[in-house]
Amino acid sequence: MDSNDFHLKQSPYSDPGAVPADLPADPRELAALVRNLLIHREEGGHFGYAMPEERRREDAEARYVSEILRILRERSRAPLTEHRELGERFAGTCRDFALLMCAFLRATGTPARVRCGFATYFEDGSSPVTHGDHWVTEYRLPDGSWRLADAQVADGAYDVPFDPLDVPRDQFLVAGAAWQACRAGDADPDAFGVPLPTGTLQGLWFVRCNVLRDLAALGGVEVLPWDAWGLAAKDEPEVTADDLALLDAVAAATAPSITAATSTTSALPTTSTTSALPTTSATSAVSAEEIRRLCADPRLTVPAEITSHTTYLGVRQVRLPESLRG
Repeated sequence: MDSNDFHLKQSPYSDPGAVPADLPADPRELAALVRNLLIHREEGGHFGYAMPEERRREDAEARYVSEILRILRERSRAPLTEHRELGERFAGTCRDFALLMCAFLRATGTPARVRCGFATYFEDGSSPVTHGDHWVTEYRLPDGSWRLADAQVADGAYDVPFDPLDVPRDQFLVAGAAWQACRAGDADPDAFGVPLPTGTLQGLWFVRCNVLRDLAALGGVEVLPWDAWGLAAKDEPEVTADDLALLDAVAAATAPSITAATSTTSALPTTSTTSALPTTSATSAVSAEEIRRLCADPRLTVPAEITSHTTYLGVRQVRLPESLRG
């Protein structure tokens, strides 16, 4: 199976089951559709909507697109392609926007994959974090290149200085690229993380966790943003030199290979030097064969039991059926 076939195939997490017959094939229309079906659980204030607390706490625990669609159908009998009021939407996270967009792209014939990393365009300077934890969708163009799409900011939902269907790679760094920058001393690890109501999470350990989540997503195991296992569950003093070498290999396999020009000016949070980061969205393909090889490594494989550090419902041990572990 080549890379295109691999990323056309639905994962157990992205599989939507039956999709509307009138589902559009155009990525821009799909992004607008996803934006119409979902609201981020922390976006209530942005849209002037009083988010029901139960939805804010519980919706985003849904792991599968089929579950997201079931909840949507329970909240409105209208077709999924029709306009929805905010109260009729699924209250998820950026991961859910990325996963549903990925599912719809695959269902309409466009190879796609979910990417975990860090975005600059939600941070307002009120926190030391300049690159916030974020998930987007990566999709293949007819010419073979890949672009990043962020359905959460699509259809005018946010005033961003770029096309949401072509997110610049200095505005969203896949986790492997962030890891490489931190390891090279070109970025401050404390600039990567997530400000939460319960406190800011940041640092190289957070980047490390996202490297593992991004690899799992590329392998078809699109975990929740707070799931941890293996190297992602280690405390920083427990990480060995061999662990770092393995993470470096994962980053090399998952970070974009740039085919277009790069810029020496970027939004990267530098330390003493500034590295050249891609500002284009065109990349060569990540090797599906290498991703499968890494995902099969026992040190990286998503195991039968993971730890889910939920934001509002506490820490849980979750057992995943074998069919859902890639």
